[in-house]
Amino acid sequence: MDIRIVVFDMDGVLVDIDSSWQFVHREFNVDNRENLRQFLNHEISYNEFMRKDIALWGKTNVDVIKNILAKVPLMAGANSTVAQLKKARCKTAIISAGISILAERIQHELEIDYVFANRIVVDENGALTGEGEEIVNPLNKIAVLKELVLMEHATSRQCAVVGDTVFDVPMFRDAGFSIAFNADDVQVKKAADAVIEDKDLTKILAYLLR
Repeated sequence: MDIRIVVFDMDGVLVDIDSSWQFVHREFNVDNRENLRQFLNHEISYNEFMRKDIALWGKTNVDVIKNILAKVPLMAGANSTVAQLKKARCKTAIISAGISILAERIQHELEIDYVFANRIVVDENGALTGEGEEIVNPLNKIAVLKELVLMEHATSRQCAVVGDTVFDVPMFRDAGFSIAFNADDVQVKKAADAVIEDKDLTKILAYLLR
């Protein structure tokens, strides 16, 4: 198996929370279910979905969001796993529809090579403008995977993808190897080449470093 790049979803995979967006919503005690329903029913674009979600946080400084996301714990085994992949000369990447503030924190802590995640737009004083910048549409993560392999002069078959939701399944199908990590959805497990039920990221290494 010629795996050159290991691509991770972030929420539920590299970090032990369900969603970085939901993590912030819970801190503000707000509910985005109606926004999510509209997006999944194709009533609003992903940009509009982000705008509606960010609006729930009101007139807030980005430092408040950074402090909230600083509390997010790494997944068990994340440090060791990425270190061993680097030792094996694999490139690593995050492709996540989560918040880039958290993704960049994880990139720095784990020394991950590439990060693709959605940005919260702020003004010159660090106040939220109410806008988001779409980098990764959850319904089209595969477009970002294709962008990544071009950057690395590789092919999708030289990628392994580790994910946990239906949004990762198109990447699973395109990749050379796919791992469903602690996934609740049967559809995700069926689409993957390997399934890991435990919250221990080191268990992916048995499949990737052979």
